[in-house]
This record gives sequence, C-alpha cells and structure tokens, in this order.
Amino acid sequence: MATGQELTPTSYIGHHLTFNTAAVGDGAFSHLHVDTLITGAFLGFIGIGFLWWVVRGATAGVPNRRQAFVELLVDFVDGQVKGIFHGNRHAFVAPAALTVFVWVLLMNAMDFLPIDWLVGGLEKVFHVHAWRPVPTADVNTTFALALAVWLLMIFFSIKVKGLGGWVHELFCSPFGSNVLLWPANFLFNMIEYISKPLSHSLRLFGNMYAGELIFLLLWVWAATGLAGTIFASILGLGWAIFHILIVVLQAFIFMVLTVVYISMAHESH
Repeated sequence: MATGQELTPTSYIGHHLTFNTAAVGDGAFSHLHVDTLITGAFLGFIGIGFLWWVVRGATAGVPNRRQAFVELLVDFVDGQVKGIFHGNRHAFVAPAALTVFVWVLLMNAMDFLPIDWLVGGLEKVFHVHAWRPVPTADVNTTFALALAVWLLMIFFSIKVKGLGGWVHELFCSPFGSNVLLWPANFLFNMIEYISKPLSHSLRLFGNMYAGELIFLLLWVWAATGLAGTIFASILGLGWAIFHILIVVLQAFIFMVLTVVYISMAHESH
C-alpha cells in the first residue's frame, strides 16, 4: 500500500479489491480496468505461446514430457467435446473449447500468487498502487467471455438454420406454431437467451471473487499476531489445496457450457 497510509483490515482488503483504471471518456462506461486487460492479454499470449512452442517441437516418435502433457490435454478436451457436439468438432468447436479452457484456467490460477508480493513488486518497479491480479474475479471479464460465446451461439444458429429458420424457431418453439402462441414462445426464448450469458458469467465470477476474498481475509488474520499467523497459514494452505479443484473445475465448467451452447445452436427444437 501507499507509504504513510494506516493499515487496517478494511483498508487492506479495500486496497487489494481496487482496480487499476484508466479514463477513456465520460459516462458510466468510461473507465477501463487496466489490470484486468493487461493480465488477461498477457496470459492469453502465454497460453497460445506455450501450445505453439510444444506443437513446433512435436515429433512423431516417443514424445517428451511437455508434448505428452499437451497431448493428454488435447485428448481430454476433444473427448469432452465429442460427447456433447456431434458435428465436425475439429473445424471450430474443439479448438475453441481448448482455447477457452486453457485461457480461463490460466486466469483463474493467478489467484495462487501471493497478492502482497505481486502488488508490492509492481508498486516498487512500476509505481502501481492498485492491481487486481485475477481477471476472472472481474465480472467484466467473465461477462465479455460469456457474451462472446452467446454471439457465437446466435451466429451458428443463423448459419445452420438460416435467418428465417432461426426467427421461426424464436416464435414457434417450444409450444407450437399457432399464432396465438407466438408471444409466449418469443418470451420463453428471450428468457432463455438472456439467462445464458448471465449464468455463464456470474458462476465463474462468483467462485473466483469468493476465493480471492477468502485469501485476503486469511492474510488479514495472519497480521493479528503469532497465533493468527499460525492458524491463517494452516487454513491458507488448506484453502489453497482446495482452491486447486475450484480453479480447474470452474475452467472446465466454463468450457463445457461453451460447447453445450454452441451445440444447442446446431440443433432444432
């Protein structure tokens, strides 16, 4: 934190929950979360770069350890997609699922880094006084990802069924094509369309934000004295181990829902 500012539990948590923002204009949406954008983009390049590096050095013979790891990852994702999507999954859906899983996993995993070390290092080197290191603990990130999936779902619905077929489905499914049922069908489909990106984004955000907050509460407890440090360290270790499951599981769920929504776009009601 900034020099000369009194450290209290409230100020400590508030400081670490403050975004680094940049103004780009006037209005409600005039500020960018610089920390979210830079960290998310950096991790995206790291993920793509790692996969490119492994593929570039892949051989047809006995694979090395990194190639074997990536092959297991690709086979795992491809197996999940195969069980959900029954079209040509290798054209787009499987690569998209792999990209989503790796990117979200890397962003979630930022929660394991000691926040005081990270933010303290940035403050000393770049004079940055606020930095949120977990992009998926920012609802803007999760909603942007979910919105991209939602737009892809609409795109594939129109591509597969045609614009007329998609509009017909909006007004004639699921209760029938009777003109008196058109309002009910349309309202039902609108609720479904609106709920998908909301649930898709808020599930990931809620879990990652809660995990970030629990870590901060434990570090506050560790500052209360020797006993607090001991108990907070033990609980922090236990939570970190359990959080490994949350980090991986939330990335997996986000990937699976992405595939499910795109698969639903290829199906007719």
